[in-house]
Amino acid sequence: MRFAKTRGGTLVAAAVAAVAAAALLGTAPASADGSPKGDGDGHGNGSGADHWGVITRNTIGSPVAALRNGPFGSFGVPVAEAGPPYGQGSLGIEVADNSTTLTPPSEKADFGNEVDFFGDRVRDLRKLGFHVFQTGENVTYGGPRNLPNIRFEIDPNLSDLQDDYSTMVWVPDAVTQTNRWSPFLNATTTGHWYLTGNETDCTQATPCTFAALKESLDDGGEEATVLTAAVGKGRDHMWIGAVDGLRINDRIYDFEADGVRERRVG
Repeated sequence: MRFAKTRGGTLVAAAVAAVAAAALLGTAPASADGSPKGDGDGHGNGSGADHWGVITRNTIGSPVAALRNGPFGSFGVPVAEAGPPYGQGSLGIEVADNSTTLTPPSEKADFGNEVDFFGDRVRDLRKLGFHVFQTGENVTYGGPRNLPNIRFEIDPNLSDLQDDYSTMVWVPDAVTQTNRWSPFLNATTTGHWYLTGNETDCTQATPCTFAALKESLDDGGEEATVLTAAVGKGRDHMWIGAVDGLRINDRIYDFEADGVRERRVG
């Protein structure tokens, strides 16, 4: 379990520890993004709910990426909008912006799955997104687009490049409501995407749509494939909040304090 503490009035995180995610099935509440209720039955090469946790090699500093109960909204938030969109829990994320001796000095956290999406084709990614708990303080720290990301480590398999590694990153649009859970944020139609490593024209400096990113990886040769899938934050601004209901195609990953519940859509 991960814990945070206060040191000199500044929120800092304790050392990173892996969170064991149990495969738990239950009845899903009505989805805030209109998806049918349902339970999951595993994905790809194994039982998808078993393999989620902190991706330690992608962790910088001492951030928090921990399964937790709530948050249940700030005071004055209507009851219907207060709780997580699925179950009673979520994935809590906390990163600091100036806490390491590296350049930049900010932290980075990835909570994901290094097993079950390995080898999937990038072109088969169709439905992606999540719900986020954004706060007014996070907007103050880094602006209205200071939000977590969806990240897929991939093998681009581009014929004219020897590089066999890149990361697809989704940057959400601004969330207008704060101190409560957002509606479903659709990563295939909103926000923008980029690839690390300058493999294509979809770079952090010149981001593109999801459709354009997939098209940029199609050079007629071997197809781009997924290595890992994750939700993460950093390295940029301080952010303290939560994510729930991560959707990847026909699966919704419900983050609960006692594990990750995989729910099937349809």
